[in-house]
Amino acid sequence: MRGVQIFSGNSHPLLTETVCERLGTSPAKVELGKFSNGETNVNVGVSVRNQDVYIIQSGSEKINDSVMELLIMISACKGGSAKSITAVMPYFPYSRQSKKKSHRGSITARMLANLLTVAGVDHVITLDLHASQMQGFFSKPVDNLFAEPFIARWIRNNVPGWKEAVVVSKNAGGTKRVTSLADTLKLNFGIVTTDRRRQKPGPTLADSTVFFEALDQETTPLPKEQDPFIARTHIENPDALQSRESQADLNELDSLRPETPSGARRPSELEAVNEYTDVRVRDVITGRLVQGHLVDDDYPPSGPTSMAVSGDATPGQLPSQESEAIPDSMVDSVVSTTSSMPGDHALGGSFDAADSSDEEEGSTKRNVEQEKTITLVGDVRDRTVFLVDDMIDKSGSWIAAAETVVKRGGAKKVYCIATHGLFGDSSLEQLEACESINYIVVTNTFPISPQVARKSRKLIIIDISSLLSESIRRHHYGESVSALFHLND
Repeated sequence: MRGVQIFSGNSHPLLTETVCERLGTSPAKVELGKFSNGETNVNVGVSVRNQDVYIIQSGSEKINDSVMELLIMISACKGGSAKSITAVMPYFPYSRQSKKKSHRGSITARMLANLLTVAGVDHVITLDLHASQMQGFFSKPVDNLFAEPFIARWIRNNVPGWKEAVVVSKNAGGTKRVTSLADTLKLNFGIVTTDRRRQKPGPTLADSTVFFEALDQETTPLPKEQDPFIARTHIENPDALQSRESQADLNELDSLRPETPSGARRPSELEAVNEYTDVRVRDVITGRLVQGHLVDDDYPPSGPTSMAVSGDATPGQLPSQESEAIPDSMVDSVVSTTSSMPGDHALGGSFDAADSSDEEEGSTKRNVEQEKTITLVGDVRDRTVFLVDDMIDKSGSWIAAAETVVKRGGAKKVYCIATHGLFGDSSLEQLEACESINYIVVTNTFPISPQVARKSRKLIIIDISSLLSESIRRHHYGESVSALFHLND
């Protein structure tokens, strides 16, 4: 293509070469280096005057170096009188920081969008933003492409019996993404949610529900049974009430409570266990998670009192039966301290809202809690399951969801599918070691070394270079890119 210069940063040169090969060109010359003090140095080796410049720079393990390289390259091309500058960012850095998670938190994704605009970018092409509303952070046009058509095509061509499969979201935040893929493939979908198991406190004054009759404006005294200032109290623990009231007063108060009509009464927990009120409830399965792994119902209770004092246990290991328990007084102190920390409460007032529901693991300050409850909604028995999310960073939630659908749901095969394969720390090795996971499917938006890809037995990488190259071609020639959002198979 004439009038086009495509530059590559150091984050993902292999993807840039593949894109240029599809466009029939080669990457433009640019020198990227660092000074002795660590500053990034960029020297553009070709003329960009009156040229359409495309800089392909994705996120990488050295995320801050990749961001600074991109900003400096944009500024250098802007100073070289480029006609237009497009940043092609298959994985947008800091995309998970798109909202405040505490009162003094920062919206880093918006700050990065402002930096790109100030540097001189005219257009941004990205793929599967973590939150689609991030497009509003930019004052320049943004094309947020989707990898879903490529994933759906791969499933149709490579998964045997995919028409009987079920698409499952591993958290509540990914349901929109999962339902979109399920609609594309015409499949059923389900959801796996994880909740912290909270200890039930004893009956207190706050547990009592007090009802007051409406005050009558009459000045004449009312009989005792119609006294408007009598409080109708219901306390779950009758022993606590008997210590303050006689049994006769209790009977009198109970007689004042109006009976709830049977048609308006909600079924109690005991009734819900013994009898289903809806046939769809049969598709709800619950399980216990201890340090990220599914355990049997008869597994010993786990909590702050059963944690080992020493920190020798690695993440993912089940707690040892012989480990020394923390004294109850110390546990109470730790729990009261962590529960009173202001950082645990988010802007909306919910305790859980500080950690996004569509992210991997919670904050490390809650590690004192070892046991959680995991719930599977949907029928996956004897079916193939597609666990879908936008990225794979840590492995904890993926392993927990896979073990739940296999050991509790009865699924026969599990595919972990995501657009961006970040694989932080040793998450890829942990996913490989999980017996409940059969395949790990990602795209090449995030750089994965060929050595790692060859060594992995379960990892499958889908090439999306054709999507990026076609978006660059259409943008250069002024064609519509709407067809790229719904590719024909």
